[in-house]
Amino acid sequence: MIWRRVQVPASLTLRELHGVFQVVMGWEGIHLFQFTLRAKRFGSLELAAQSPDVPLSELRFRKGARFRYEYDLNGPWEHEVRLESRHEADQGTMYPICLGGDGSCPPEDCGGVPGFLDQRQACITLETSHDFAVLADFADKLALKRSTGASIDAEEIDQIREALECLEVRQGWVGKPFSRKEVNERLSKTEYLDLMHQQW
Repeated sequence: MIWRRVQVPASLTLRELHGVFQVVMGWEGIHLFQFTLRAKRFGSLELAAQSPDVPLSELRFRKGARFRYEYDLNGPWEHEVRLESRHEADQGTMYPICLGGDGSCPPEDCGGVPGFLDQRQACITLETSHDFAVLADFADKLALKRSTGASIDAEEIDQIREALECLEVRQGWVGKPFSRKEVNERLSKTEYLDLMHQQW
């Protein structure tokens, strides 16, 4: 399960909340989005939805209220958003702030949930094991070279490069690992205000 917990001010608009979600998920804001709550849709202009420039305070959510946030509607990525609690702002705390989360952010344009799961599964194939074996063999040869002076030829170096490139591509398939520190640094720089508008 992939989840994030954030605290936001009641003055935040749904459009700004979209930007916050982009930051905490590690996405780039390149796709359309929409919120569905109480049978109303708020989101990207192209979707003929209502304007998301409405403050959360005007929506009068109760504790425990739930609504849906969708991003990349070709995917789509559907998120259940839940209001866990309401409280007074802490003096000296900058909002929004991420309190926690788990699960790597799926890469943009990976084909939604099915594509993401397929890519994660592909990371544990026999080809991946082979690439790790090539690297282990190379490490053994380096150790042998150090003790005996044996050389490593250009073909072996090409095999190492190819294995490393394949592993790097597969690593991208599992998504970007969640880092609360990094997310909060981005929120404190108000990056969400840039990402609340669709990036082209």
